[in-house]
Amino acid sequence: MRNIIEIEKDLLPYNFDIVLAGEEFNMAFMYNKTADLFTCTLSKNKEVLVYNEPVIYGVEMFADVYKSGVFPMISIVTLDEGGIETAVTYDNFGKTVFLTIDDEPDSEV
Repeated sequence: MRNIIEIEKDLLPYNFDIVLAGEEFNMAFMYNKTADLFTCTLSKNKEVLVYNEPVIYGVEMFADVYKSGVFPMISIVTLDEGGIETAVTYDNFGKTVFLTIDDEPDSEV
């Protein structure tokens, strides 16, 4: 089952606390207008786990730096479930493209 992490683009840059797979994390989002690129800094217990991870369409976030027991044990991927979009842009993020989480161990994103 996919859930959506709502991003308030009008508040950028901003951060919020979120419970992922039963643990509390902080996600801080920024936007680079020139590159049309969103980034996310993920923290746990006020310790930064990863700085400015690019939010790339269809790419699992934090996969290249994942450490068991440190990062959330879920998949976080930016997708358009309608299958139309192929990139994350300021115009489509939060409208047709969403940051989705999948915390079901046997399902695929």
